[in-house]
Order: sequence, then C-alpha cells, then structure tokens
Amino acid sequence: MKKEMTLGLLFGVIAAGGFAAETDGIFTYKVGKIEVSMLVETQREGNAGILVGADEALLKQYIPESGFMHSTNTFLIKTSKQNILVDTGFGGAVFEKLKKLGIEPDKIDAVLITHLHGDHTGGLQKNGKALFPKAKVYLSSKERDFFTKTQVNDGAVAALAPYGSRVVTFEPGALGSKLKELLAGVTAIASYGHTPGHTVYLVEDGKEKLIIAGDFLHIALVQFPAPDISASYDMDPKAAAASRRQILDYAAKNKAQVAGIHIVYPGIGAVEAAGTGYRFIPKQ
Repeated sequence: MKKEMTLGLLFGVIAAGGFAAETDGIFTYKVGKIEVSMLVETQREGNAGILVGADEALLKQYIPESGFMHSTNTFLIKTSKQNILVDTGFGGAVFEKLKKLGIEPDKIDAVLITHLHGDHTGGLQKNGKALFPKAKVYLSSKERDFFTKTQVNDGAVAALAPYGSRVVTFEPGALGSKLKELLAGVTAIASYGHTPGHTVYLVEDGKEKLIIAGDFLHIALVQFPAPDISASYDMDPKAAAASRRQILDYAAKNKAQVAGIHIVYPGIGAVEAAGTGYRFIPKQ
C-alpha cells in the first residue's frame, strides 16, 4: 500500500516542491453540473513530527525516506447561481488562481469557512478591509463563539470584522442525515475535533457527491491508512479521529469523492476501505 499511496499523493509534484507546469496549481472537477476547482495556495516539505502517537515503525511504513510534500489549498465552487469559495488560505496565491479562472474578488458571492485558523482565513481581509467586498462569510456558530468569545483569537476577530452583518452563522448537521442545504448544492456537516466548530461541506448534484473536508487530516500518507492518528494541531485528538473515520467511512460506502485542504495536488479523490484504514485514489 505504501508505494501506491506515495505515488498517488505525490502525483503532479516535482522534487523542488512545486507542481507540474501544466497544472498551474489548479485542478478542476465536476460534481454533476457543479464545477469545483482546487487552488493550491502554498506547497512545502511536510513534517511528520506533528503526528501524535505515530511511532517510528508506522512512519517508516508510509513516509518515503525522500520526504513528502504538504499543501494548503482553497476550493472554488461554481454553481449556476453563485461563485463560492471554501476557505481563503493565507491570502496570497488564491487571488492569482481566481484571476486565472476569470473570477475577480467582487464576483465571489459566498466564502465558506471550515474553521478559524489563520491558514484558512488569511485572505478574508487586509488592513481592516474586506478582500471579498460583496461576499457573505459562512461559518458554524460554535466556531465563531469559541474564537471570538470563549478563547478570543485576535486574528479570527480581525478576519471577520470587516464583514459585519455579512457574517452568517449556522449549526452544521450530522453526516448522512437529511439536512437542509446551506446554499444551493452545498450542505454543512459537523466535523468537530480539530477545532470546536470545524465544519466540512458536502457538494451534491444528482447522484454525485464531493466532501470538501478541511482539516480532517494533515498528513494524508499516514492518516488515510491509519485514521486514528491525529495531529498536534487537533484541539481534541480523539474527536478529530472519530470525525475523520466518519468522513472516510461515509465516502467509501457512498462513493463520495473527498477533497482536502492539506492534500497535495490534485487534492480530490476517491476513498476505499483497506484493512483497518482507507486508501486514497487521486483523480487524474
């Protein structure tokens, strides 16, 4: 499994840490008639040291001696009615990638936030000015309350401040249950553990499904085959592992594609059960 996982997850990546020129850091996939584009914000060498409870034998089984790459991505969802961005990365390359797709910041109608860490909200504002001037910003009420009231994070407060009443909170539902759409074609799903209000987004059209899963994992090479391993960044490692297993189990049983904020190009693929874990098969 190690060789298959490594080759798949490193698809399109060159040794210098970039992506093959023809990809330009953008991978577009169709969910029925809905177009989803994965946009690479940053890509660098990964660090397996962030994994909690992963012994040396486990790491040797899945991590190649030459190392591996770590990516931060955002996702653009284009429906017949709206341009929707999922997370904003650090706020750098996302704008360049959107421009290459013909989308200016004022053409983004909604920004869906998986959680309020800086590598997901860095592109919301600059110097107190909203960088998506016409967009509404959606996030779970638990996430907003925790980082703006319970354990106040200045970066999170600053990211949301310019949007004022255009910040929309909601209560995400349980994966697999019948839920009301948050936006046309998009449903918000609770995936708590990484943060108290971490949310993933299920994109559906007809029988086609794609879960844009945020920080449900950080090191795909290990956490697909060994999903009970969490990262030091997870605020509740046990809950994060349970959420991860739930997502992967649902994806495998329902033939849903999975997209990850921290999965290297193409960032989208199928999931299959494999032993006590799962196998990720990147789209090509």
